[in-house]
Formats: sequence, structure tokens, C-alpha cells
Amino acid sequence: MNYWTDTHAHIYAKDFDEDRTEMLRQCDDSDIKRIYMPNIDHTSIESMLEVEHRHPKQCFSMMGLHPCSVKKDFESELYRVEEWLAKRKFAAVGEMGTDLYWEKTFWDQQKEAFKIQVGWAKKYKLPIVIHCRESMDQTIELLEPLLDKQLTGIFHCFSGTLEQAKKIISMGFYLGIGGVVTFKNGGLDKILPDIELKNMVLETDSPYLAPTPHRGKRNSPIYIPHIADKISEIKKISPEEIKLITTKNALNLFVQER
Repeated sequence: MNYWTDTHAHIYAKDFDEDRTEMLRQCDDSDIKRIYMPNIDHTSIESMLEVEHRHPKQCFSMMGLHPCSVKKDFESELYRVEEWLAKRKFAAVGEMGTDLYWEKTFWDQQKEAFKIQVGWAKKYKLPIVIHCRESMDQTIELLEPLLDKQLTGIFHCFSGTLEQAKKIISMGFYLGIGGVVTFKNGGLDKILPDIELKNMVLETDSPYLAPTPHRGKRNSPIYIPHIADKISEIKKISPEEIKLITTKNALNLFVQER
């Protein structure tokens, strides 16, 4: 397990069409050996699975419906997710969750889609990868009555309070730590000293949220070590220990069988 793992990267996006193969070669050379790809909706499935097909030892697909894609037709979108989950193994149900930053119109539909996808995670014994932008407390409240001894996953792009972090950990979930940890006013420098590495996984959310000093440019899994360097500085722990423990956490969480 002496390698890095990016638990959340949209490397099937068009942003990578010009240099995806080279980017993945660079990742491999830099010991970034596993990259987990969250689905968005029906428009992303084909490109995501194609990347996985071309790089089966490095890239792993999830299957879910992003909350920003929950519209009036969300039932038809969920039908496609359900079809795929029944066809083959995926690493997780994701990216799913809630979002009150971009869209508030379909909040009731978002909550229904959340509960349905949690049900599928239980059925197929998969973790869930949760998006909760501007809706963390609401998502925690939504998740709590659905918990059982098996349900686990990641709160993707965690940037909340220590109280929220402790609540998430108590529910058996990991905190997804990405480029926000390097932002001057990101706030994680005040939270992470009180969070153990055993409760974290690393992620980039590529092509979004590039870490400092690349902020505003295309993000890439190649920046995972930059994120770890900042965590190392905050927690006074070596990058090598961060690599070992966060990859162990990821492997404990995700389904590996095809």
C-alpha cells in the first residue's frame, strides 16, 4: 500500500481529453496508483466506463446520480443508475447527495433521490460517496435514520466544523480531504489537528478545486501529494505516513472486485 489514492476525480471529463493518457502515466510514475471516478448522470457514464476500460488497474468507477442533476426527470436518471448497479460491480454508489448552493428548486426530489440511492448501497453492499455543498447539517440529518451497521462511505470535499466532522466520524464515515485544505481561508487547518488520519481519505475532485498554488487552473490527481504535504504541515505527520494510512482507508472502504 505504498502508493497514493485519489478517492474522487472526474478524469473522464472533457478537460482531460487532450492529455488523459499522459496525465495517468505521470500519476503512475508519481505513485498515484488508484483513482476513483464518481458518476454525475446518464451523460457521463459512457466516458467514465471508457476510461476505466482503458486503464483497469488504475481507474475505478462509481455509479450514482449527482444532486445537481436531480431535476423533474430524476426518476428516469435513477432508473439508469439502478440498471447499471444490477449489471456489474462498482466501487461505490456515487456521487450522490444534496446541494443547496447551485439549486434549491428540487430539494424534495434531492432528498428522495438520496434515500433511494442509500437503499441501493445497502442492497449491493456498497459505500456511498456524498456531495453536500451548503447542506451538510441537512445531509447528516437525512442520513442518520438510514444508518445501519454496514452503511459507510465518504463525505466528499469536507470543509465543515469540528462538530460536524466528529458527527460524521461517529456515523462510520470518512472525511474526504482535498484542495480546500491548502486554501488560505479554507478553515481545515483549525479542524484537522483534532481529526485522526484513520478517519480521512484524500481526493482532488479533478478537474475542480485545484490546490494552492494551482488554484484556478485545472485540477488533476497528480496534485494529491500537494494536498498531503499541507496535511503533513498541519498535523506534524510525515507524508509517507499519510500515504500509507489514507490508502489503507480507501482500500478498506471500496469494493475492488470487478
